[in-house]
Amino acid sequence: MIIALFPKVHEEGAKKLAEEALAFLKKRGCQVVVEDDKAESLKADPLSSIDPQSLEVLITMGGDGSILRVAHQYSHLSGAILGINLGHLGFMADIPIPDMLSSLEDLVSGAYTIQERVILEGKSSSGKSFFAINDCVLHRARTPHLVEISIHVDDLLLNTFQADGVIISTPNGSTAYSLAAGGPIISPTIDACVLTPICPHTISNRPIVFTPKRNIQVTYHGDTSPIECVADGLYHFELKPKDTITLAKSTRTFKLVNLNRTDYFSTLRHKLGWSGKLR
Repeated sequence: MIIALFPKVHEEGAKKLAEEALAFLKKRGCQVVVEDDKAESLKADPLSSIDPQSLEVLITMGGDGSILRVAHQYSHLSGAILGINLGHLGFMADIPIPDMLSSLEDLVSGAYTIQERVILEGKSSSGKSFFAINDCVLHRARTPHLVEISIHVDDLLLNTFQADGVIISTPNGSTAYSLAAGGPIISPTIDACVLTPICPHTISNRPIVFTPKRNIQVTYHGDTSPIECVADGLYHFELKPKDTITLAKSTRTFKLVNLNRTDYFSTLRHKLGWSGKLR
């Protein structure tokens, strides 16, 4: 198995964990590469030394943000991602440090499946293109008042929201900003997306779930101040009044390794602190 390891070696204790993972995987016959600027420090082969299409798995060591960074920065790599959680919450990076070696054992023994999750692809009327694994957020930014944002679905008007902004989220991102703004949790294997208004002026404005196979047109109706568009917290640009963003389901998918030892619902219970018990 050919694996790329993406550790955060600058954080305390992270380099030691990366070295432990490297040694474990090499002992089990895996070829492991790391980003070129970390190869010398970790005494590993650089990523540039192999055919990128030969990679089977990309292992991140950090949090969900690390997974998103790798997925964006290395979008040309076709391997599925496995996340070891060095942070706190982590819905995608769901392997805790104490389970690292046993989880890697499951990986090399084939005790896993690969989930392919929805990616949204966007394009602005000013020509900017992007994709979103978690969400696309349009926010008032420095504008000191509510903004007007209209949503059309396949050229049919859904609504015009007066709010701090709107979030268009994939199921994968439904546990991120959308959840904090009152949106529903959507099982990540469902082919859907959710639109969640941020602090809407009218309390009847509620989140709505619909198929991502339809085109979503988002238009900013403002005076002079621009608002901000942010994809996955990584890609930022401004929208001027009358600018439009079109979002649709991408032909690409986000591939995530799902170990047989873990399941999405237990991750939800643990991460969200649900305490319901059978009686």
